[in-house]
Amino acid sequence: MFCEYIQAAMSKAVYEVIDDEQPYYGEVPDLKGVWAAVDTSEECRRNLKMAIEDWIALSLRFDLPIPAIGGHKIETPEAAVEA
Repeated sequence: MFCEYIQAAMSKAVYEVIDDEQPYYGEVPDLKGVWAAVDTSEECRRNLKMAIEDWIALSLRFDLPIPAIGGHKIETPEAAVEA
């Protein structure tokens, strides 16, 4: 469930090369606040994946909504029981 969700989120990622101290920027528009800005494209992708993982953990911890991405959902045990 988590791996598929993270892969779906990564497939929605948008990357940009910017002229700054950290030229590679990536974000997942469907997940508010999930972004990374670093020196290389590979590092950007790796950090973006970690940001998604952290975002999921915080959303679960604070019972925040997690939107479905590409047909993949992460549901809390309470939400699964209610459905």
